[in-house]
This record gives sequence, C-alpha cells and structure tokens, in this order.
Amino acid sequence: MVSKKKREVEIVILSDIHLGTYGCQAEELLRYLKTIKPKHLILNGDIIDMWQFSKRYWPKSHMQVVKHITGLLAKGTKVTYLTGNHDEMLRKFAGFRLGTFSIANKKTLLLNGKRAWVFHGDVFDVTMRYSKWLAKLGAVGYDLLILLNSAVNFFMKTVGKGKISLSKQVKDSVKQAVKFINNFEKTAAEIAIDNGYDFVICGHIHQPEIKNITSSRGTVVYLNSGDWVENLTALEYEQGQWKIYRYANDAKAQAIKIAKHAKYDLDNDDLFKNLVNEFLTVKK
Repeated sequence: MVSKKKREVEIVILSDIHLGTYGCQAEELLRYLKTIKPKHLILNGDIIDMWQFSKRYWPKSHMQVVKHITGLLAKGTKVTYLTGNHDEMLRKFAGFRLGTFSIANKKTLLLNGKRAWVFHGDVFDVTMRYSKWLAKLGAVGYDLLILLNSAVNFFMKTVGKGKISLSKQVKDSVKQAVKFINNFEKTAAEIAIDNGYDFVICGHIHQPEIKNITSSRGTVVYLNSGDWVENLTALEYEQGQWKIYRYANDAKAQAIKIAKHAKYDLDNDDLFKNLVNEFLTVKK
C-alpha cells in the first residue's frame, strides 16, 4: 500500500513542463505533486507551451496538473509563476498578485542569509534574442522528435527493453549543444557573481544541475531544475540544502494511479480561458 502522507518541502522549483505538447510527462508530474506538500512552489517558465497551444492536443492530465497547482493555493501554498519564452505572453502580467499567487519575470529569495536569483534563462539564449522564428521552428522539430521517441519506446517496451531519450542523446553527443549548455551556465554564473548572489537558479536548457562555478571575481552555486519532457526533475530546498529530485528514483510517486481521461473538447479560446481562470481564481 502506498503511504498517503505527503512529504513537506520548503521550496520546490519546476520548469519546462511544456503543458500542451506531446513531450510533456503530465501524469508523471501529477504523481510527484501528489507526494509533496510545498510551502512555496516556484514555476520557473515554460509551464504552458503557448507557442504550440492547440485544442488538437490537450489531454485531461494536463488540466489536472493546473488544477492540482491551484488546489495548492487554496491550501496555503505560495505559488510564484516566473515567465519563460514559451509562455512569454504572460510577461505583460508581471507584478500581478492574487492572494498567495503572483506572476513575475524573476525572483530573489533570501535563504539563511544567502541570496538566490531565480529566473527562466532564455535571456541568455542568442537564438531567442535574434532569431525567435528559428527557435520556434526548433520547438516544433523537438516535439516531432518526442513523438518519434514515443514510438521507439513503445517498440522497446514490446521487446523487453528500457526507455531511451533520443533528444537527450542528440544533445549529449552534439558538440555545439554541449558548448551552448556550458556557455549558458557560465554566463548565468558570472552575472550572478557580479551582482552578489550566492545562488543562481534557471531552467530553459532542460539540463538538471547543481554545481559551484568560479570566476576571477568569485564563486556561485548554479542550479537548474531540468524539465518534465526528458529528465523529469525538480529542485527542492529543505533544511538549508538544495537537491535535485528525480522521478526515475521515486518509487512512491511511480506507484500512484492516475485515472485516464479523454482530451477536452473545447475550442482554443475556451481552453485558454479555462487555464487563465484556474490560475487566477483561488477557491476558498
């Protein structure tokens, strides 16, 4: 029998969930969320993929994730939504507050006398800054690769083999991708050091990480929450320590049953209104 007692966590940071895409592992995320009781949940960008938002693919499990998060608000959890590039249309709402829910572009945390700088990270992506159309084209290609990956993993399962991640293998093997990740981490760290932060926390590159980065001007702890497409990871802060949560290592979460539901039969306008209402309406 699976224990129903939830694990209390001071801070949980999630990013790059990409709700509304084929790659989103919404059921796995929902299982994880059902095992924890966070005091502060930070959604660090690309939560809803508005680049590819369409009624053609919006399973009930994706809305269940949204409803679970809004349910946390009703239970007193502080929820901070930091905008990313795939949900950049929410940037015009930066500064919005309703109860314990807020929308911002970046967040500073004070943790035991140390300062943490939290933001999505697309500001450091040259492709995003100068060739957004190329980035959007890449996002579509990425989603197609995820679809192909699903077919491959279905075949692997039928022959008794484990899952593989084609996109992760591509990123790990292509030198330019590795260089981009290294440059991203170095740039974020150097700016954080120059501004006196002890921690810099990002998403965007789908690469979970915790490590010290040192420059000639100092040292900072760089953290990345990863994603819920390939890695299924989050950052957790408890008792003065950061750690990377990995769904693959969480037998309790994996044992939780999620009911299967059909997709929503709504047009795009109604779907978007439902999403906004879920985030902006706190049920008492």
